[in-house]
Amino acid sequence: MLERSQVQVIPGQRFFSDSRDRDYIKFSDIKQFLWRFAPFIFSCAAIGGALGLFYIVTGDPIYTARTQILIEPKIPQLLNQQSEINLSLDTSQVETQIAVLRSEKIANMVIDELDLMNNSRFTPLSGAPLSVRFERLWYLLGLSSTPTRSTEAMEAARRAARERRLRAGSEQGERPVIKDGEIDPEFEKRREVVWNFEDGLSVSRAGVSYAIDIWFQARDPELAARIANATAGAFVREQLETRTEAASEGLRWLESRIQEVRGQMNHATKMAQEFRARHDFSIRDPQSQEGPTLEELEVTAETYRKMYESLLAAFTSSVNQQPYLIADARVISEATRPLVQSHPRKTLTMAFGVTAGLLIGLGLAIARQLTDRSLRTHRQVQDELGLDAIAELPVVRLRGHGFGRFLEVQRKPHSTFTRSLREAMRTIMVADPTGSVRVIGVVSALPTDGKSTVACNLAAISAGAGKRTLLIDADSDKPVLSRYFGKDARRQETGGFSFLPSSSIQVHELIMGGSHALTSCKDYQCIIVNLPPLTSDVPFVEAAGLVDAVVIVAEWARTPVEMLTELVDELRSAKVSMPGVIMTKVRSLSSLRYRKRLFWWAR
Repeated sequence: MLERSQVQVIPGQRFFSDSRDRDYIKFSDIKQFLWRFAPFIFSCAAIGGALGLFYIVTGDPIYTARTQILIEPKIPQLLNQQSEINLSLDTSQVETQIAVLRSEKIANMVIDELDLMNNSRFTPLSGAPLSVRFERLWYLLGLSSTPTRSTEAMEAARRAARERRLRAGSEQGERPVIKDGEIDPEFEKRREVVWNFEDGLSVSRAGVSYAIDIWFQARDPELAARIANATAGAFVREQLETRTEAASEGLRWLESRIQEVRGQMNHATKMAQEFRARHDFSIRDPQSQEGPTLEELEVTAETYRKMYESLLAAFTSSVNQQPYLIADARVISEATRPLVQSHPRKTLTMAFGVTAGLLIGLGLAIARQLTDRSLRTHRQVQDELGLDAIAELPVVRLRGHGFGRFLEVQRKPHSTFTRSLREAMRTIMVADPTGSVRVIGVVSALPTDGKSTVACNLAAISAGAGKRTLLIDADSDKPVLSRYFGKDARRQETGGFSFLPSSSIQVHELIMGGSHALTSCKDYQCIIVNLPPLTSDVPFVEAAGLVDAVVIVAEWARTPVEMLTELVDELRSAKVSMPGVIMTKVRSLSSLRYRKRLFWWAR
């Protein structure tokens, strides 16, 4: 009968992890995180850079021209010593001039001067649709003979933008011109040109000075310089026209006022002369108590005469000063044709794309790390299961099925796979200081974790060490070992060890121990039992209770921690000794790590 030896618990084995260690992130955790997600993060950065390059090569270049004007402050000389008043007056004056520069009046003046409504080079600054960008990319890659298939996409985008702007203008109270029940095409076209002008114009104050910078963006560099200079010229002309119109309005008012005062003066003088002729220079008629006196009439006439002379002098002065009207602004720097494009900025766009890709990749990597509930590191095994990771088995390349071959340790005795599994076998054997570990069970949470491969190679290692070894395939649900070695290979020497297929023995027979096949198991020095997985319907816990030690096999980055925790809890409830966990299909393996461990074991 298969008997279980009393195995002592490993003195240094931790069944409960220290919660204080989970509160700190170690440098090894950061290194493992970067080692795992570095390709993904750099791939996101490369994608971001590729998108930035796509944006650069398929976008329309935009050129920016700059002109500068200077505002002459109009402050009375009495206030020259009052710096605080000067500052507030200057600020409001400059801000007022900036508002004038941004007004539609200046825009219409420039549009009429340069005939922008009929200029085909004056196009909107909105980006090209995605379909047009892809067509340009195919052309650059040589996959298309023409840069664009048609302008339908561009026209559709422009119409959509025009409709949005018209709706926005109607919401703000702007009334379009309606003819025959439809919007006037001329009005619609002018509004579109005005919007394009406003989109390209940028006005800002140069620091705290009286200078104002006028920037204009256009797809044609020559047109951008012309519009910038025309905007500055239109602003100066607008000031002169405003002053001239104000002066003309003042002259017209003075002229009408002079005519009015002249009539009043003549009337008052005439009344005084008639009064003097009728009353023979008498001061007052004692018989008459009503009517003005001569003195009153003469004072009135003199007052109107002085008013007339004053208005006439003001009119003469205004007429003399009108030819010398000057604007409060002058151009100090004219715009020239820009030599390089201002948008898109190649260096900035590429840097932004790469940085955005890095940040997005890092964020996604952190999210994946936080939501990942699989085992990847030794620390996770210790923290989540309270066990040690005794081996990390890499993926064996050029394999037929599974993550490794059943007799991999015999085919490649010096590989990392073999060295790691030998280290695990050594750890299992020294788990009990009395050396009574004879029957070893191999179990996993999922049937695809690689426990059959681990069990077969452990048997080969034991047989290679000169021990009489028996490998029992107790997994009746998925008997891959029995299919590999043959279902009728009862006690046939294969690979240096004896093999007992699942067809020869059932798990309940292991539990009852009444089978004649199990009575002769005492002749073997090492017995490896391939137990059913956690997901199997077979009660593996009872069978695991008959072995001296159970090794848990978990697939790296795939087996859920919750299932492993359930498996460990069931084994602990059966008081089964567990030397540790073997992780399979590890893809971040370092051979230097195992050379260091082998050197430590050799000591």
